[in-house]
Amino acid sequence: MQLHLLRDTFAARSTLGLLYVDDVAECDTLEDRVRIGPKVPRRTAIPPGTYRVVIDDSARFKKPMPHVLDVPGFEGIRIHSGNTDADTEGCILLGRRTANVDFIADSRKAFDAFFAKLKAAVDRDEQVSLTVLAKA
Repeated sequence: MQLHLLRDTFAARSTLGLLYVDDVAECDTLEDRVRIGPKVPRRTAIPPGTYRVVIDDSARFKKPMPHVLDVPGFEGIRIHSGNTDADTEGCILLGRRTANVDFIADSRKAFDAFFAKLKAAVDRDEQVSLTVLAKA
């Protein structure tokens, strides 16, 4: 399974994008702000690149969750539900855009639909990768 996150809106507090699953648009995303220069702990989006994604047990969420591996300078990056930059510490939130640039709605619904597809791919022993890009 190939995941692509295309970042397209860069606001003061957050970064919005679109998540594709095998080249099909899945849902919108919200992350911390993209920063040039030093990382600000719990307030900086992960750098562009390609990362492996697995499902493993999350101590924070107390259940199996998508885990983005080997992100330089970051640990414990997850894909999960949430609505604002206050709900992420560098993680990727899933949902639907609203008129408020720093908010996504229907997050649990978007996450549940995505997680079902991800789990099915993992259960088929597919390798899962996430490529994070910025819109040109």
